[in-house]
Amino acid sequence: MKLRVPILFAAMVMVVNAGAQTPAPEQLDFFEKKIRPVLSERCYECHSAQAKKLKGSLFLDSKDGILNGGDNGPAVITGDIEKSLLIKAVRWEDKDTRMPPKKKLSNAEIADLESWVKMGAPDPRISASVASAIDKLQTEAAKHWAFRPLKLPPVPTIANRGNPGANPIDAFIIAKLAEKDLAMSPEADARTLCRRLYFDLTGLPPTLEEVEAFAQSAIRNPNFALESLVDQLLASPRYGERWARHWLDVVHYGESHGYDKDRPRLNAWPYRDYVIRAFNNDKPYARFVQEQIAGDALFPGTTDGIPALGFIAAGPWDAIGHQEVAETKIDGKIARHLDRDDMVSNTINTFASLTVHCAQCHDHKFDPITQEDYYSLQAVFAALDRTEVSYYADDALMRRYVGLRQQVKEATDAIAALEEPLRKQAGDKLTGLNRSIAGASVKSIKPEIGGYHSALSPEQDAVKWVQVDLGRTVGIENVTLLPCYDDFNEIGAGFGFPVRFKVEASDDPEFKSGVALLWKRHDQTFMTDFRNPGLSPFVTGGACDDGIKGRYVRVTAVKLAPRKDDFICALAELQVFDASGANVAQGRSVTALDSLEASPRWGKTNLTDGIAPKPRSTEDKQKLTQERTALLLSFADAETKSKLASQRRLLRESEAELKKLPPPSHAYIGAIHNGGGATFRGTGPDGGKPRPIFVLARGDVQRPGKPVGPGAISAIAALPARFELPPDANESDRRAALAKWLTDDRNPLTWRSIVNRVWQYHFGHGIVETPNDFGKMGAAPTHPELLDWLAVTFRDDMSGSLKKLHRLIVTSATYRQSATVSEASAGQSADVDNHLLWRMNRRKLEAESIRDSILAAAGQFDLTMAGPSFQDFVMTQAENAPHYEYQLADPEDPKIHRRSIYRFIGRSQQQPWMATMDCADPSILVDRRTETITPLQSLAQLNNQLIVAMAGHFAERVSKLGATPEEQVAAAIHIVFQRDATAEERAALANHARQHGLTNACRAILNLNEFVFVD
Repeated sequence: MKLRVPILFAAMVMVVNAGAQTPAPEQLDFFEKKIRPVLSERCYECHSAQAKKLKGSLFLDSKDGILNGGDNGPAVITGDIEKSLLIKAVRWEDKDTRMPPKKKLSNAEIADLESWVKMGAPDPRISASVASAIDKLQTEAAKHWAFRPLKLPPVPTIANRGNPGANPIDAFIIAKLAEKDLAMSPEADARTLCRRLYFDLTGLPPTLEEVEAFAQSAIRNPNFALESLVDQLLASPRYGERWARHWLDVVHYGESHGYDKDRPRLNAWPYRDYVIRAFNNDKPYARFVQEQIAGDALFPGTTDGIPALGFIAAGPWDAIGHQEVAETKIDGKIARHLDRDDMVSNTINTFASLTVHCAQCHDHKFDPITQEDYYSLQAVFAALDRTEVSYYADDALMRRYVGLRQQVKEATDAIAALEEPLRKQAGDKLTGLNRSIAGASVKSIKPEIGGYHSALSPEQDAVKWVQVDLGRTVGIENVTLLPCYDDFNEIGAGFGFPVRFKVEASDDPEFKSGVALLWKRHDQTFMTDFRNPGLSPFVTGGACDDGIKGRYVRVTAVKLAPRKDDFICALAELQVFDASGANVAQGRSVTALDSLEASPRWGKTNLTDGIAPKPRSTEDKQKLTQERTALLLSFADAETKSKLASQRRLLRESEAELKKLPPPSHAYIGAIHNGGGATFRGTGPDGGKPRPIFVLARGDVQRPGKPVGPGAISAIAALPARFELPPDANESDRRAALAKWLTDDRNPLTWRSIVNRVWQYHFGHGIVETPNDFGKMGAAPTHPELLDWLAVTFRDDMSGSLKKLHRLIVTSATYRQSATVSEASAGQSADVDNHLLWRMNRRKLEAESIRDSILAAAGQFDLTMAGPSFQDFVMTQAENAPHYEYQLADPEDPKIHRRSIYRFIGRSQQQPWMATMDCADPSILVDRRTETITPLQSLAQLNNQLIVAMAGHFAERVSKLGATPEEQVAAAIHIVFQRDATAEERAALANHARQHGLTNACRAILNLNEFVFVD
């Protein structure tokens, strides 16, 4: 396949890193005279963009290609010739990797390559034309407002225009209004302003007493009253819950995977709690960003460093594409490409407000973002997968946990290093002892103890299945799989146990309908290869869904176990237990996709014959382990023995201390980290090693072009676009580099983005009306000087304090304006959409605030914070996929009366009432919710079962506050609207209560416009 060179900037092999060490002239001269000719003449035929058939995914025609490497890893480790695969290949040390394969390089050429690697592999391959292209790119970017460096603009001087305060925001707004001969509207009344502040800062309504107290205080000292109330609300734990909901919209947080099988993520909620905690603690914004990208690397041993990484895994995830399709297959590559695209899009949309994902098929059509920029961002996340990790919600415990794991790792590594020469001397004796320790008791291995053995496969990703016919439909309690034991090729215990598999039940022998998943941890366990269990039984017990029945039980392997030069699936026994504890599979017939029939050892019938190898007893293992230790020590000198004893003692003590720690919490995140003593692994190849990333022609995974290393966007000239990391850098160093790039003071995008988002949530639209798109196709800022003043002030004077930013905005006269407008107002003709903010925008409440306000009015509101989400649905299983049945939930169940931020959020089937009320779709990035007004909303508000139930509780509450219908409806108006009812309202609602009951009158009150709008 001939590889195309991607257009425009794909020829760039790297972007010059401002601050990167420049090679000395003599080093560059050495490269040009000694190295480039050898690479060009002897290597490019198979390892360049012009190669007819690229070998090993390795490009040697660029610096990035050499350092990133191909299928086997980096070709060069700068400064280290022994670890550099290029040097090993040209030395012809391994017959399988001899390069060039036809004729070995001369000794002089090999020596030159060795010298080049020792000096750091200086590589000047960036041409004048490419440098010119970079300059052109950055020059083009500088023309657009979003990429220009941040500078603090002067605050406008307002003379004789009735400036109502000293808040600088008002000066910018008034100056812009003056250009249209407009003026601000009068200030809203105390009740309206109080309700506005409560809903904006906490998402909940005030009480009548709180409104009246504010109004009285405002009469005496309006500024003091306002500032005191704002400080009180910002200090409330309800503030974090309110603003976390906005943030979770932006990052498309959900608690199920999405796609066709949409399985739940039961441990996604720690990320939600992290966001709430971060807002309540007023975490500096730079740290807030850094924790979500690389908390494990930048802040190891802290409580927030782990659950914050839920940001990376917040979006939808193709469970089938990752679990059941191998990464080597085209569909598997596509699934992982799309997963990285989601990570990149979420990161750059959220923090930098750019549509960088538009560059995955070609250079961005409108913005100065290249394909290479996009794939460099993918390279940052190249090792990541979604997985669950353990952590402690206490900094001291977390530090202890990380420290002990580090001690275990160091002691284990030290023992291995000390034993390495001893193992070589021990030879076959040690091999025999190791097999005995891991295997079955020799006495138990008889010729007839075998099991089911699939046909051999040359590919590990081949699918194999075997199933048992139970003879009738049975209620299944659990399924147990017993591993095999075989001495063939020294495989031993666990021989053939599948690496990835699932266990299912059905009444259909072909498993085309009515399939139920028996292994509930299928989602989580499939994210990593299943380790060889030895002879330990695998049991689904305790993880089966209640009520699963079936006549047939099938085990499907989608990744086979390695043998010598092929792959298989082998099981000694499949047991199915019913509620009585009986094995209903024993003696039953077995069918399989294929089977190696080699009686008496191997055959389908052996799977249910009740015979399996027994694991060696604990006593035997201890005795053999002691023999192994004694054997190794017999080859050790006194010093080595002493060091081994010390390290083993340290290992025992560290492991014992780890066992004393309380059970950890678990969080669903996207990360792999091998530093700081912690090892969090996903399904990346080679235990977390970053996958090679290439510029894909037209975004096609089958058309890889130039390899790229980790980086960001070239358009910001002040910052390096490619991250030059040391050779021994961990995967997490890539994310740490991106986190620092995003939060650098010189990055104008990040600081403009966040202040614009906060402004939008207070006023209904941002200074830039496209909060996720600051590019050329997005909206221009209505107040560019104000945007930059806010960004610089937030970054520098406020040190990234969101609470200080809120306080500045909501205490401004601009925010305090009335939303009431007359038809004759000058603003109606000059600025009908109120872009210039000559009045306040009337705001409709979000679905969550409406629901929470209903619960509060009913007196049923549970303000319990944190922890697993409540589920306002009943989950049923159909066709191996869950259904979220919201209509089956009990509206009187106290567990669902918690605040809406703690509601379990599924993707494929959203809560119908919430969706009707414009709740965010968790499958997409929602930078700004739609605000619709439809008849369907009124019907839903009137008939939703939770609202009907809460109307009954509301009626019961107000019935105790008045003796007559007039008094009762007046009390209801007090509770819901924090004001007195008008005479007309009292009469109409009281009459309605007499005719249709107080509950229906309360339902009507909860459906009034005033209930869902804040002026």
